[in-house]
Amino acid sequence: MNRLAGKSALITGGGGSIGLATARAFVDEGACVFLVDLDGAVLARAVDELGSERAGYAVADTTDSDAVAAAVAATVDRFGSLDVAFANAGIFGTIAPLTEYPAAVFEQVLRVNVLGSFLVAKHALRVMGSGGSLIINSSVVGLTSDARIGAYATSKHALVGLMRTAAKEMAPAGVRVNTIHPGPTDNAFQSAIEVEAVGASPQESAAVFEQMIPLARHATPEEIANVVVFLASDESSFITGQLFHCDGGMIM
Repeated sequence: MNRLAGKSALITGGGGSIGLATARAFVDEGACVFLVDLDGAVLARAVDELGSERAGYAVADTTDSDAVAAAVAATVDRFGSLDVAFANAGIFGTIAPLTEYPAAVFEQVLRVNVLGSFLVAKHALRVMGSGGSLIINSSVVGLTSDARIGAYATSKHALVGLMRTAAKEMAPAGVRVNTIHPGPTDNAFQSAIEVEAVGASPQESAAVFEQMIPLARHATPEEIANVVVFLASDESSFITGQLFHCDGGMIM
């Protein structure tokens, strides 16, 4: 449909399932993409798949301000502009009561999920012009929470505050900022969380989580990517400062 024709996008967490699904969808819609992740081999394979004329990558730690700034600059140098940024890199941490939660793990989750997204916003928004779009990947637990996920839920709630601040600051420039809030998604990241939380096989653990979802199934990464495409496109040109639930009805 070429909804993103002429646009250039930066995707952090580009080696994960949602990042890769989004990169494929962006390219299918006419965009050029620059992927950032820690796994260079995965990124190289992704660029081979997407085509080197439409995709590039950098191995970078999103908690490193200089590395994020360099990735933004590389996107602009390669494709001439930065129109869309998808702050997608994230980690879960562990499952434990707050009174027992390891402080070092809590700090690391906030560094990756919050500081990393802040740095994407800080550097990407500097170079975006009118019509630009920043999408931040939060979570269904950025809107609610549960026991023993203190670090992850805290970090994902914080992203809503970051988004709302950025949306107000960037509105006069015509740049939009929104968050997405996926529920359980069919990928290795979610499966590891479920197995740790339930203590059963991946299949049994997934079934327990699906009982919490009104649509009674996990999302596919492609379904999450479809929401990101909409927010990146001009179809969402009058939408900013909003929280998009992609959770199968978990929050109603």
